[in-house]
Amino acid sequence: MLDTTSTLKRTPFYARHLALGAKMVPFAGFEMPIQYEGIVAEHRAVRGGVGVFDVSHMGEIRLRGPGAKAYANRLVTNEVATVPEGKAVYTPMCLESGGIVDDLLVYASGRDRLLVVNAANFEKDLAWIRAHAPSDVTVQDENEDTAQLAVQGPGAEAVLARLYGDRVKSLEFYTFFEEGSGRDWRLVSRTGYTGEDGFEVYVRPSRALETWDRIFEAGAPALIRPIGLGARDTLRLEMGYCLYGNDIDETTNPLEAGLAWTVRFDKEDFIGKQPLVAAQRDGVGRKLVGLVLDGERIPRHGFEVSAQGRAVGTVTSGSMGISIGKPVAMAYTDKDHTRRGLKLEVRTRGQETPATVTGRPMYTMGSVRAPKPRRAE
Repeated sequence: MLDTTSTLKRTPFYARHLALGAKMVPFAGFEMPIQYEGIVAEHRAVRGGVGVFDVSHMGEIRLRGPGAKAYANRLVTNEVATVPEGKAVYTPMCLESGGIVDDLLVYASGRDRLLVVNAANFEKDLAWIRAHAPSDVTVQDENEDTAQLAVQGPGAEAVLARLYGDRVKSLEFYTFFEEGSGRDWRLVSRTGYTGEDGFEVYVRPSRALETWDRIFEAGAPALIRPIGLGARDTLRLEMGYCLYGNDIDETTNPLEAGLAWTVRFDKEDFIGKQPLVAAQRDGVGRKLVGLVLDGERIPRHGFEVSAQGRAVGTVTSGSMGISIGKPVAMAYTDKDHTRRGLKLEVRTRGQETPATVTGRPMYTMGSVRAPKPRRAE
């Protein structure tokens, strides 16, 4: 959701956005670029080439101390204590009720665990993490000390290899390397939220503009483009990736959201485990599904989903599926209306628009290099 507060933060790349003619909007407390040349062109640039997103609004929290690994593992549903150094893990962090506090990345950074959380949730997450921290863990706010760029698209590896060499080529999906210290620290991970191959580059703010300029210089032969938040949203939606506040929040649990693969029930304990064990045993009453709509009417958050005139669910995210050529959406539907191929309707602009239940992702031709995941149903 757009932030309408009057005092907005700016990332270290603000001057570059203005120089490139970006349309700036309030987002999660920051003044951020929504688009440069247009969402459709930027979306296609990432699917077919390479684009750069400023994602410095994301929040970074480092756990230090003897208990950092164990505490991180209790905070989140996935396994993050025993993963090897240089591995990143996607995971929800839940309330005692099983509702999702946030979805985040956890980096196994030596003996530390570096958490990267959603911008709009940063203060809430930081308070939650500090409130539950044991005495042998230090919770360090690194938000102001970190700038981040996402370099995404099938051309991303070639661009960053010009800067960082074979280390980039050797990275597998969800692994990273970290080097330097102080103002010269950087972390480069093979991660992203677009469905394309890509990387996220973390640096100190004093190195931010230099890093931006070096990436764009290295990417010039590939016609690298700056990409705004608008295309970031259409890219992630085609992949069926959740957006916190739309598709998941404290009233939804990972099993409903198709994130059961991120819940390690074999762990001894984690916050929210017992309600999720019960949900796994008893089943859930609704699930987050993908939808592809006929026609051109765009579904939006909150639109009703029905079956033969009876309400069976609600749209959480929707847009034109630019790479698919049809409108797409995600929606929570009751457990009897989640089967792929099922015909439903979405009420758009006062009319019932035919829709078909699909798997997630809806777009399956991306270049992301990853082991085949367990299907998110």
